[in-house]
Amino acid sequence: MAESPETSPRNAAAPTPAIAQRWDVFCRVIDNHGDLGVCLRLARDLAARGQQVRLWCDNLGALTWMQPTAIPGVQALPWEQSENAAPADVVIETFGCEPPAPYLAAMAARCTAPVWINLEYLSAEDYVERSHGLQSPQFSGPGKGLTKWFFYPGFTTRTGGLLREPGLVDQVQTHQDALWLAERGWGREPGERVLSLFAYPQAPWDGLLDALPGRWRLLLCPGAGQQAVPPRLRPGQRHVCLPYLSQADYDRLLWSCDLNLVRGEDSFVRAQWAGQPMLWQIYFQDDGAHSPKLGAFLDRAWEGSDAALRADWLALNRAWNGLAPWEHSARAALDSLPAARGQSCTWRAKLMEQADLVTQLMGFALGKAGVSS
Repeated sequence: MAESPETSPRNAAAPTPAIAQRWDVFCRVIDNHGDLGVCLRLARDLAARGQQVRLWCDNLGALTWMQPTAIPGVQALPWEQSENAAPADVVIETFGCEPPAPYLAAMAARCTAPVWINLEYLSAEDYVERSHGLQSPQFSGPGKGLTKWFFYPGFTTRTGGLLREPGLVDQVQTHQDALWLAERGWGREPGERVLSLFAYPQAPWDGLLDALPGRWRLLLCPGAGQQAVPPRLRPGQRHVCLPYLSQADYDRLLWSCDLNLVRGEDSFVRAQWAGQPMLWQIYFQDDGAHSPKLGAFLDRAWEGSDAALRADWLALNRAWNGLAPWEHSARAALDSLPAARGQSCTWRAKLMEQADLVTQLMGFALGKAGVSS
C-alpha cells in the first residue's frame, strides 16, 4: 500500500458534500451484533444526508430489535442477493469482509469504477494515523484493476473520526434521564445510582460488584450478565434484566446512567457521546493485542486529567479487563464518579473538534470519484 498526497487525511474535505450518491455497505456478522450495529448507524446517517444506501448482510435477524421501523433511503438486503446486483457508486466493505466475487467482477467491468473503501476497526493506536487513506491496487482476482482504499475511524484529526450524527450531543444534553428511566420501570430510588452493563462472559463479576460503593440499580443488557450477575448481588444492589433495545433506546439508556459498562465498538463509541463515566471491556485476543489497544485509548481519553484520578481509572479499566488485580486504586475509582463525569465531558468536547466519520467518508468518496465538493 502506498499513500499519495491527495489521499492524506489532512487534505480530506471537512464539510458534508451535497452531491447524492448510491452506496453499498457490506457487513458480515462474525460472533456478535456489533458489526451490524456499526453498519446500521453508518447507513442511517448516510441516508439522513440524502444518500441512497443498500445494506448487504449475511444475518439481518437483529434488525428486528435494533431498527424495528424502516429507514427512508436504506434497503437492508441478504448478502447472497448482492451477487446479481449492479454495483453502487461507492462500495463499503466493513472490517475486511470482501464483497462476493461476482459483485467484484461487476465492479471491475463498469466503465467508471466504483469507489471501493474498506472501513476498518476502530483503534486509538498510532498506526491508525499512518494507515488512514492508504490505497491497495488489485492486481489479481475478480477485482483486478480496481483500487481499494483504507478508511480508519479514530480519535484524532488525522483519522476518519467517529460516527456522530448531526445534533447528537444536543440531544444528550437535553435528555431527561430520570423521567425516561421511570417511564420504563427502571428508575432509581433516592440515594441510588444506576449503571448499564453490557459485557462478555469472561468479565470479573465479583471484583466489580465488590467495588461498587453504596446503593446501585444494575440494568443488565441481554447476554452473559443477565445470568452471571443476579446470584452474585451484594447488599444494596438490585437488578433489572433488560430486553433487547433499539439503537435509539440503547443510546438513551447510556445517557441516563451514572456509569456505563460497554463492550465491542458500537456501544463503546456511543458511551463516549453519552458523556458519562464508562468502563470498556475490550474484545479479548489470545495474542494479547487487546492490552496495548486498551492502553492507547486510555492514554488519550484521560490525557490532562488529575493524576490521581487518572491512575485510579486506568487501574479500574485494567482490572475490569483482567489485565491487573482489583487493588485499592481500582476500587477507589468508583468513589470519584462526579470527577470522572467531568473528564468524560472534557473528552467528548475534544472529540467534537474533529469532523464526524460520515462527513469525512462522503468527502473522501467524492474525492476519489474525481468530483469536487
